Amino acid sequence: MDKMQSRRTMLGDVAKLSAALAMRSPLAAFFAPARAAVIPSGRPIPSERSESRDLRPASRDLHFADPDHERLDKWTKTLRAEGLAPVPRDPLGRAAVRVGELARGTPYEAYTLEAYLRAGGDPTSTEPLTLSLTRFDCVSLVESCLAVARASRMVSDMGEWDLFANEVERMRYRGGKRGSYASRLHYFSEWISDGTKRGLLQDIAPSLGAEDDTRPLRFMTEHRKSYTALADDRVFEQIATMERGLDGQPRHVIPTAHIASVADRIQTGDVLGFATSIPGLDVTHSAFAYRDPNGVLRVLHAPLSGGAVEVSHYELPDYVAAIKRSTGILLARPL
Repeated sequence: MDKMQSRRTMLGDVAKLSAALAMRSPLAAFFAPARAAVIPSGRPIPSERSESRDLRPASRDLHFADPDHERLDKWTKTLRAEGLAPVPRDPLGRAAVRVGELARGTPYEAYTLEAYLRAGGDPTSTEPLTLSLTRFDCVSLVESCLAVARASRMVSDMGEWDLFANEVERMRYRGGKRGSYASRLHYFSEWISDGTKRGLLQDIAPSLGAEDDTRPLRFMTEHRKSYTALADDRVFEQIATMERGLDGQPRHVIPTAHIASVADRIQTGDVLGFATSIPGLDVTHSAFAYRDPNGVLRVLHAPLSGGAVEVSHYELPDYVAAIKRSTGILLARPL
């Protein structure tokens, strides 16, 4: 994220991090554009692995060395060899976290999804599908690990990369349908609720003593200048309509002080959203719950502070308690 921020403190400056999860595009003006990538056709596109499948040929027809494809192939084979792929009755979270383990050390990179906008792309047109297994932000790590886990369990004539891409797309966009910038699930709490409605997740926080957060979400429209896409009045109105539509849909937050008492009911691979009291915002970070070999509950994530995918040194309750303005966690179980 912002180069002026420390990358070695536990969580860095949470006030600046806060927007990162809400939409992957906040404060984009403070970040240098991502490097240009080249799709197999030779046509450059302005982001790291930012791919529109209207432009890209089917992955099964590609014959070239590519670190993202190599990782997908290797990770999928690992899941299958370890018996985590062919058994649908096994918790999906276990397979997703195994992918996260394989991704440890992968660099953190913020706002790759907004690169097409910084390059002059149209936020009212269909958004390019940005994919990467060689760099992550906190949300794309969660999406990618789940997508690899799901794709590894499928038998299809489609190539593995296309299966992976489909899984990312149906998690990232409202109703699983990729449209314009406004179709993306910018608030992580809606990412959870939308996935729950479609059977991708189970919101388990209510069964663990969660409290309702009924504050209206207005962070994006109240920080319009921080979002390149919102300079377009049509997009601004679409986002405002989306925010109003979330009114009356409370977030289920397990209070920070209550996490330790329910920790034994949190499984490795459960998806975490770190709730905040920052006005208009739901969460500041996302991650997986992770039980280490000794059964200690930690956090597997792509943090701003560490600069790479890692497992936290802190146990989950202590990690959450250390976050400035934290109010607790949202908790969802992948299905």
